[in-house]
Amino acid sequence: MLKIDLDACIGCGVCEANCAFGAITMKDGHPEVNEKCTLCGTCVDNCEVGALSIEREAKAGQTDLASWSGVWVFAEFRRGRIAPVALELLGAGRGLADTRGVKLAAVLLGSELGGAAAELIAHGADTVFQVDDPALAHFTDDAYGNVLADLIRAHKPEIVLAGATAIGRSVIPRVATMMGAGLTADCTQLAIREEDGALLQTRPAFGGNIMATIVCPDTRPQMATVRPLVMKPLTRDAARRGEVVNVAAPPERLRSRVKVLDSVASEGEQANITESDVVVAAGRGMDGDKGMALVKELADALGGAVGASRAAVDSGWISYHHQVGQTGKTVAPKLYIACGISGAIQHVIGMQSAETIVAINKDPHAPIFDVATYGVVGDVFEILPKLTAKMKERKGA
Repeated sequence: MLKIDLDACIGCGVCEANCAFGAITMKDGHPEVNEKCTLCGTCVDNCEVGALSIEREAKAGQTDLASWSGVWVFAEFRRGRIAPVALELLGAGRGLADTRGVKLAAVLLGSELGGAAAELIAHGADTVFQVDDPALAHFTDDAYGNVLADLIRAHKPEIVLAGATAIGRSVIPRVATMMGAGLTADCTQLAIREEDGALLQTRPAFGGNIMATIVCPDTRPQMATVRPLVMKPLTRDAARRGEVVNVAAPPERLRSRVKVLDSVASEGEQANITESDVVVAAGRGMDGDKGMALVKELADALGGAVGASRAAVDSGWISYHHQVGQTGKTVAPKLYIACGISGAIQHVIGMQSAETIVAINKDPHAPIFDVATYGVVGDVFEILPKLTAKMKERKGA
């Protein structure tokens, strides 16, 4: 709440003049605050005599931090299967939990979950909190958020992770707000700080030009969304044993203001390039439709998908659904061929996890060669047709 020290206040009216929300009015020479106040702090910053201050109510996650224990993964479940990012997070979560000496749990929400809980245990979870209810058949952030927040309040995990997918980016900020907790979005690296056990959450910042490590030392749970395909899942172990806790959510917590009429999968050109084992990507150096045709021909010869840098997408040569990088998709194919791509950090972030990276660029000093497994210095318009012909020849043989 906004507190006013009437003894210190000189009635200058600066606070009223600087409030963008009309939340402060002067009455009898002193400010009064109404319900429009958002606690933005502008009035406090502009009060030269220090008569204004903000007193914030302690949130549930800001007290007794030692009572919070355990690492949780929100196991996204869609179209009858576990999202791959959930298994990747279990791999990362396993390392965090072992470092902290705590258990790793997965939260599984949905309808007709089948053997999904057993699959999560096989990939590293010690416990699976499972809520299987027809009301959760379609994702809605209010119903999913209510259930997840209730589970967090009941069991108090110190760390909660989720994939930086459309679903994760929708529901996790809601839960963080409900818990009064900090949240770092789009992380690419996670670690535990030795001295106090805090979660170190690393993510690209300032347009990908630096990597920022963020810590939330004063709130629990520590929450982060993680980019798909940047973490490695553990090898499936069918012999692992764990506990499945079936939870019945109260009906009122499952009600949603949103009604899902239909769910349609993208097809054709909008297919998910993250699922391809081979990606041939075009950059600014492909110089238009002629160059894009060469990239597509090579991708077809290899049975792969076409990717692109932001420069190629912004130029209108290909749709956004093919964009790889910080503002596009993250891919981790077995083979990534970068054609005419300089290698800006914003693009590299989205493809550096590929098993083998082949870079083709006429500039021998292009940054892409710093991350490439193999580099070819030359004109892509000469190299690609020869490479495609060779692939077709071998395929025919």
